[in-house]
Amino acid sequence: MRKVKLVALALVASVSFAACGSDSANTEEAMTEGSVVETGYSDATDIVAVASSTEGFSTLVAALTAAGLVETLQGEGPFTVFAPNDAAFAALPEGLLEKLLLPENIAVLTSILTYHVVSGNVMSTDVVAGDAPTVEGSTLALTTDMGVMVNDATVIQADVEASNGVIHVIDKVLVPPTVDLAAL
Repeated sequence: MRKVKLVALALVASVSFAACGSDSANTEEAMTEGSVVETGYSDATDIVAVASSTEGFSTLVAALTAAGLVETLQGEGPFTVFAPNDAAFAALPEGLLEKLLLPENIAVLTSILTYHVVSGNVMSTDVVAGDAPTVEGSTLALTTDMGVMVNDATVIQADVEASNGVIHVIDKVLVPPTVDLAAL
């Protein structure tokens, strides 16, 4: 399992270096419930480049790489990604992330990751309560009563723009109803 983590970290580093090619990148800071998220991206970067250059998304980028979804999320889009931060992945049951990153579980990992993606460019001001179909095929329940909630996850930072869509940072990893984690 330690080897899987090292491979995932190496993949994150390689994606991060490839995505961060501009010395003229802007640095923005946004406050999110007591934490600072620093981004260093230009306006012409895709979702993967933004995630790769944003502190707090290394686990997500490693998972996208392991699942072979990097090229997809670098595509034309537009995509709306409800992106779990590193703390959300760290809150998973012990050993689950390592299991998901194993080659034999890539289909499950892909289902989980694509469950976080909605077609279109949905900014926070466009979110309405109701069900939203995901790229995975199931729906997400969106509520707006007390901030934006996606199923039982809270959007802790909204509207991180990319050239092919938008990222909304969430505090929990979502699992589609089609996935049985106990079977891993």
